[in-house]
Amino acid sequence: MATTFPKLTSILHILISITLVAAKSDRFSKTLSPSSVKLSKQKLSHLHFYLHDKVSGQNATAVRVAQAAMTNQSPTFFGAVIMFDDALTMEPERNSKLVGRAQGMYGSASQTETGLAVVMNFAFMEGKYNGSTLSVMGRNAVFSTVREMPIIGGSGLFRFARGYVQAKTHTIDLKTGDAVVEYNVYVFHY
Repeated sequence: MATTFPKLTSILHILISITLVAAKSDRFSKTLSPSSVKLSKQKLSHLHFYLHDKVSGQNATAVRVAQAAMTNQSPTFFGAVIMFDDALTMEPERNSKLVGRAQGMYGSASQTETGLAVVMNFAFMEGKYNGSTLSVMGRNAVFSTVREMPIIGGSGLFRFARGYVQAKTHTIDLKTGDAVVEYNVYVFHY
């Protein structure tokens, strides 16, 4: 009997050790220090550009991809979903320097005003941000003077991004729906 107890204790000790090793190797997450993934000091950047949303003509950059049965009877086009790939330029003129593309979708989400639910990425193609993106998701009350939407993330030089954008209509053609929108972007990133 005296020899059985130490054997049982040894077996239990081995089983507990194996369980602890297995638990450690199957961890779902762990805490990291920012320096372990090469994050430097956080900085605040301001970007300024113009978005060209062209919904009319052969070379439209924004197209309706879905709608509700009642969308065309709604004064706000409630239920319309538009996919877009809009140019981002340095100046309001379409032929000014291209700095990136705004790619995503917006839907008419209000039955009482022209209010859009917006999901978009700013994909930059110029300068030090070439290849980096910012992701924006929020409400855009189109006829408000300035609309603010949150930055919810980013990639490349904008990893761990957070901040906000301010959109202000520069020009809009009420007949065609084509618009140029000025963006001021305030973003914290590493």
